[in-house]
Amino acid sequence: MSANENDFFKNPVLGHPAGLFVLFFTEMWERFSFYGMRSLLVMFLTASLLDGGWAWTREQAMALFGSYVGLVYLSTMLGGYFADKIIGYRWAVVVGALLMTMGHASMAIETHFSIYLGLVLLVFGNGFFKPNMTSIISEMYKNHQERKDGAYTIFYMGVNAGAFLGILLCGYLGEKVGWSWGFGLAGIFMFFGLVQFWLGQDIFGTIGLKPKKKNADAEMPTSEVKDEDKLNPFPVWQLALIGIMVLLGLIWVVFEPAKIISDGKVDIFNFTVAGMTGNNFTIVLAVVLFIVLLIYRLVHYSPITRDKMIAVSFFAFLTVFFWAIFEQAPGTLTIFARDYTNRVLEGNAGIIFKVVNCLITIVPLSIISWVLLKLFKQTFKRYAAANLILSASFIIVWGIAIWMLYNQISETTLEVPASWFATLNSLFIISLAPLFSKWWSSKYNPSANMKYAIGMSFLALGMVWIAIGAGSIVPGAKTASVSMIWLILVYLFHTMGELCISPVGLSYVSKLVPARMIAVMFGIWYLAVAIGMKLAAKFGENIDRIADEKGMAYFFWMLAIISFVVAALAIIFTPVTRKLMHGVR
Repeated sequence: MSANENDFFKNPVLGHPAGLFVLFFTEMWERFSFYGMRSLLVMFLTASLLDGGWAWTREQAMALFGSYVGLVYLSTMLGGYFADKIIGYRWAVVVGALLMTMGHASMAIETHFSIYLGLVLLVFGNGFFKPNMTSIISEMYKNHQERKDGAYTIFYMGVNAGAFLGILLCGYLGEKVGWSWGFGLAGIFMFFGLVQFWLGQDIFGTIGLKPKKKNADAEMPTSEVKDEDKLNPFPVWQLALIGIMVLLGLIWVVFEPAKIISDGKVDIFNFTVAGMTGNNFTIVLAVVLFIVLLIYRLVHYSPITRDKMIAVSFFAFLTVFFWAIFEQAPGTLTIFARDYTNRVLEGNAGIIFKVVNCLITIVPLSIISWVLLKLFKQTFKRYAAANLILSASFIIVWGIAIWMLYNQISETTLEVPASWFATLNSLFIISLAPLFSKWWSSKYNPSANMKYAIGMSFLALGMVWIAIGAGSIVPGAKTASVSMIWLILVYLFHTMGELCISPVGLSYVSKLVPARMIAVMFGIWYLAVAIGMKLAAKFGENIDRIADEKGMAYFFWMLAIISFVVAALAIIFTPVTRKLMHGVR
């Protein structure tokens, strides 16, 4: 172990290296910006011209949103490659943060060109930033594996704290003051995260610097390589096939929403093949080529490795449907909150909300500020500039939070922002994560398939609740006044579903896949997430048509049934996947 690695644990903060908390606050502000902007995008696009929006249909808004979030996850493969091979983790984080800062600033201008430019910058920024923060943590703890779970738990709290504050404050400013203020605030805190990371990066020693070329064969002689760890390199024809698949996928992801947004004026899919429209043929061809290549490669691995990778592929398939249902939150559920939910509170109901909102705002901010003070005690002398920037960011966020709470307390009749409901996910995660963690570490820890089945069942129950709540909305209605309790129940059950599935997936990739193949399988996993995100938007694109013909409740019942079917599928295949996993739990 190098001297730098030893130094990490000499002056810990809450039992962990101070560098972990530099990452904690950097990630917190990045999630603040990402979720803050995301909570506003669909509402901005569908808001009327009088309200400062673009007056798009819900179908158009969901088409753009789906492509944006899908590309965010696909871009992580590009960012991971550049970090691993060319620029290192640290520069990747800096480049990603800078691109995202520019993206949010561009969106704050609110012209058509600036919004599209901002989304492009955010896609590439997330790609460079997202995979490399966790890579730095992994390197920092590579000789302290016993502490890694605790480190990721703390880091995950930073993720959820940032998401909560971003949705709460950006959402409030965007809805109550102006869209530009919400988009701009997201960029301001991304900039704070960038600067404090840049000024404090020496705390990581040599971790994350530009990678040196390694000779894999020199590191591990052929005689010592296990059969399941042997490389299965991509020949030229396979790389060419991957290139074709990527090109087809990108064409579809970019031009499919362009056709919807332009009402058919931008249509490069104006042809038919085998009875399919050009739009459908393009994506079906890409999927078929991917499946053919995946099967071809799997049959060339050793039996045990092949079995494990088939198991991962099955879980990736289930993951597509998890994200397709779960990611209704920033689209259809936010629209439901804005247009179909009674958000006006008077009398005792208003007082209760004001008290609760004060508590859920001030308590988390106070806890994070206390962590910040702990960090100051250990690092202020060596990293004064980074700490001062971090202090300034917290002074601003405290000021905005107090101003928001003062305005709400002063209102006689309170209207809850539609974006506020999305904060419940982070709050429920912070509250329930310890209980689920205790469950997973007990003798009652379910198998991987059962975790997926339980998680998908929770998603289904969430959709059942809101379907019941929407039952009174007549077909074709554009507004309604459904009780807020139904949305609260949706987020509660969906959060429990997330806690069953989201942390499990990547864990099983790392457990089941040999180290030399893990990059490929992580790529497939993020591809599954991206497909799930886009599928969520495809569901959302049809909400108006279904609501007009069958009613809003019908839409949510459909999603509930899909979730129950996937849960049943996970249970049915339990004996098969148990055998494929060869004892891995």
